[in-house]
Amino acid sequence: MDPKKRKKKVLLMGKSGSGKSSMRSIIFTNYLAKDVRKLGATIDVDHSHAKFMGNLTLNLWDCGGQDGFMDSYLSTQRMHIFSDVSILIYVFDIESREVGRDLDTYGAVISALKEHSPTAFVFGLIHKMDLIQMEHRTRLYEERSKIIRARSEGFEVETFASSIWDQSLYKAWAGIVHKMIPNLAFIEKFLQSFAEKAGAEEVVLFERSTFLMVTGHITPYGELNPNKDRFERMSSILKTFKHSIAKNTKTTPASAGFNEFQLKTPQFNIFLIPFTDNTYLYCVVPPGEAHFNILVLNAQLARDQIRRHVESESHADNGQTENSAHSHA
Repeated sequence: MDPKKRKKKVLLMGKSGSGKSSMRSIIFTNYLAKDVRKLGATIDVDHSHAKFMGNLTLNLWDCGGQDGFMDSYLSTQRMHIFSDVSILIYVFDIESREVGRDLDTYGAVISALKEHSPTAFVFGLIHKMDLIQMEHRTRLYEERSKIIRARSEGFEVETFASSIWDQSLYKAWAGIVHKMIPNLAFIEKFLQSFAEKAGAEEVVLFERSTFLMVTGHITPYGELNPNKDRFERMSSILKTFKHSIAKNTKTTPASAGFNEFQLKTPQFNIFLIPFTDNTYLYCVVPPGEAHFNILVLNAQLARDQIRRHVESESHADNGQTENSAHSHA
């Protein structure tokens, strides 16, 4: 793969106060939801980079949503902001009292994106859903999603209901990042083969720093689990666990980690280990020591195999970079 394609420009946009910087800080810089109140308003564009899955780098452009900044993005900075975009994430405040105006601004952003990055993926996050009474959430979310799609000028927009106070934020961002994973087909085929050999009911790959679900393989038996949001819940639980480790070891949440996590019950066993430099492998197997020991052995063998693949990819990328340098010399 062209090394340049490993860096993905991600625009994070929406009106001021919609929650853009809060969600970015929780996912990528290990903030707790209760701490985001300390964050100030974003001034112009806040640039940050997040390493994700080996050579993939997310180039995050958190764009301030004040009217003056939005006008500038759509006029004098139009080409600079909207060129070479891989993903646009537009955040809508579900409690906004200016829905029509919000949609007009979104429409103008979509027009600029269509002009300069027509192949970009577009996601709409309908945010702060925790403020809506439970019985009204589904209806309001579906109504707002329909309106957003109608204003999207042909882009196939994926929408998510989200809140910083529950696992919905992890579901939304996992869905977004899933679009950018290189060699996703290889990874999914690999996990399916691993699950069959290890006798696992569920095998999931989590990104190591964010704990976002990358992808996984769920067997028909695993599909019977009634908790459909269990992986997003695991993301939230494991992130909280990292904070506990950091607090008790006097380190930072970013540097805190663990070598292995086991949970054995009469109904199932869970096993979580660092897999590659950027991922954790999460597995669910039937109860019993035999199943568990087979899983551990297969996980160790699979880790060596996937690392060799990642290293060969990295060497290929370096070779392309060197060839490119020689061709420009």
